[in-house]
Amino acid sequence: MDHTKAKRTWLASVVCLALIALLLLLPTGYENAGASSTDDSDRIQARIVSVDDSTIKDTGLVRTGEQVCQVKLLTGSHKGETHRAYNMLNGSLEQDKIYQAGETALVLVSYDDTGELVASVSMIDHYRITGEILLLLAFFAGLVLFAGWTGVRAILSFILAILSIWKVLVPACLNGLNPILVGALITAVICVMTIGLVFGFNRITLASCIGALAGLAVTAALGIYSTYAFHIHGAVMSFSESLLYSGYENLNLTQIFIASIFIGSSGAMMDLSVDIAAAVNEVVEKRPDLSRFEAMMSGMRVGRAAMGTMTTTLLLAYSGNFIALLMVFMAQGTPLINVFNYKYVASEVIHTIVGSFGLVAAAPLTALASGVLLSKSVHGAPLPTPKIEE
Repeated sequence: MDHTKAKRTWLASVVCLALIALLLLLPTGYENAGASSTDDSDRIQARIVSVDDSTIKDTGLVRTGEQVCQVKLLTGSHKGETHRAYNMLNGSLEQDKIYQAGETALVLVSYDDTGELVASVSMIDHYRITGEILLLLAFFAGLVLFAGWTGVRAILSFILAILSIWKVLVPACLNGLNPILVGALITAVICVMTIGLVFGFNRITLASCIGALAGLAVTAALGIYSTYAFHIHGAVMSFSESLLYSGYENLNLTQIFIASIFIGSSGAMMDLSVDIAAAVNEVVEKRPDLSRFEAMMSGMRVGRAAMGTMTTTLLLAYSGNFIALLMVFMAQGTPLINVFNYKYVASEVIHTIVGSFGLVAAAPLTALASGVLLSKSVHGAPLPTPKIEE
């Protein structure tokens, strides 16, 4: 990496670190949303010592009743104490949990009026935080080992994307701001910073961003049209009704659904734009005499090859969450006309096809921008060769 490129990538890294620090300090306004002035309980880690399943009733696949667990508290002011905890079963395979001795669980510990003695312990769920952290650290380690400093910058963009969504996008939508506009702004910032961390703030980044943001604009426009044309309500999203019943009945779920379309496909458009811009830059570096038109056509050929897999990538990414639903349709012999007319399937069709339209728009625009911005020769004339003194 030459000195100029290193300076630009370091500048992008510093900007990204500054944004991360700002987002970490930025309050969402919902830090104490689930707490009250009389809340005298803690959520802590506990080891399950023994379980009593004698009151659980099995009716086919449905299990109801109460599982009694003896748990040893692993953290908190009462660390080391053993208490009886209760796990209520509601007959739902999706929501119910069954515990075994030796497992680690997250429990809710409630205290008495003095706040010193444990009044009751309730089971919340299996404790997964440690495993998630280890998995994330292993992912980060793999990035750094494989890509070096580029991997470190990829980690920074990963953290920035998470914080941007959690600290800005989600609170803004809860506060009633337009999810489409907020989502477009956040996605644009993430795109610029992610690509900037790869190339630095230069013409390659500019060409990539032009293509990616143009693709996002096309995706957003088609997403708005298709959602209303297909009569899709935002309630098709998981937990959307729970959100309304939590006191946010004024939220526009359909606009949130539209925002999820271009947010979900933004990664593929960034990937495609970066591939095309990097390929054109490499060609131009090897052939400085290449004209802008020739550089653009090279980008077009790279884009055609990449799009062949990108559209399938979107299809697999979205349809993977609906394997069980597709199996239900086949098991029940549901006619295909009913399957594709079903609103949940139609919503995934919108996600996949509209996202693919964004790729179709991003590829040629990135190739065009790359040819104009990266080519060193306008007409393809050979560069002058230096004279050799005799």
